Amino acid sequence: MKKHIYALLLAATQIIFAQEENKWSGARPDGHAPISVMGDHTHGKGEVMFSYRYMYMNMDELNRGSENVPFSNALRPNDIYMVTPTSMPMNMHMLGAMYAPSDKITLVGMVNYLSSEMDHVTAMGGSFTTQSSGFGDTKVSALYKFFNKNTQQLHAQVGLSIPTGSIDEEDVTPASSPNEVILPYPMQIGSGTWDAELALTYLKQWGTLSFGSQARTTLRTGKNDNNYRLGNKYSINNWVAVKALDWLSFSGRIELGAIDKIEGINPVLNPMMVITADTANSGMTYANAGLGFNLYAFKGNLKDLRLGFEAALPVFQNMNGVQLRTKETLTLGLQYAL
Repeated sequence: MKKHIYALLLAATQIIFAQEENKWSGARPDGHAPISVMGDHTHGKGEVMFSYRYMYMNMDELNRGSENVPFSNALRPNDIYMVTPTSMPMNMHMLGAMYAPSDKITLVGMVNYLSSEMDHVTAMGGSFTTQSSGFGDTKVSALYKFFNKNTQQLHAQVGLSIPTGSIDEEDVTPASSPNEVILPYPMQIGSGTWDAELALTYLKQWGTLSFGSQARTTLRTGKNDNNYRLGNKYSINNWVAVKALDWLSFSGRIELGAIDKIEGINPVLNPMMVITADTANSGMTYANAGLGFNLYAFKGNLKDLRLGFEAALPVFQNMNGVQLRTKETLTLGLQYAL
């Protein structure tokens, strides 16, 4: 009789371990997506994770539609504008926290701080720079895990973007000196609207290989206090990662996306002064490609600490009107789970 009981206990133990081994595992370097992807993973009940990300994005040169054009193409007498931007580097610092009250639900919160500069040239041959900085919109969301089995996971994200970022940033321009005037749409810190953020993420792992796919959208609601709303965003991210070592993985990512035009007009802005004040020059479709790596401490005093890095470049950009081209985007981040 005892032999039968031992046999049953051994069989049950093997089944439990087999089920655990057949789950998507976060305890490997490719257990998280490339660091630029948000909401890519969930946590088990009671787990907490803190994260910091730094992102640098550079915009330079002009596109009219999908064609690169010289700055003179956007200025009088070739076009209606008196001023065009020539470059816009942006820095973003993001602090995030995740907590799982259950195995099915993970709660997420994120705050960010942005700083931007925009260089300009005028139709008269002059040049100047404007700057803006401050805390952006606050993000809160919940991730719901539908399943995790057969080394596959599917989860959804439902979130809210809270308009804590400024939409009244000002600086001095040659036409306004010595007074400050409100800056155009790309130089504002926040959206000014309460926005829904939705995503669906699928994950799959093999022995040394993993795959992920995420569809994401940001849906703007109403109009802000300056009588406009930013365009809705839509994107699909797909990535593949290779586990080179227990503590190192390399990833490749491709993103396809679209951004709608700005709706409404800030009545304070003159759309004929600078191209960034004209809402006709907003919205685009694009494709980006990124390469990166993840470092993962799987044991020792730093266990469950991660470092991720990714460099991304545009593959394709088709803009409404004339806009600055997006160039390189660099993302570096730390994640620590408790």
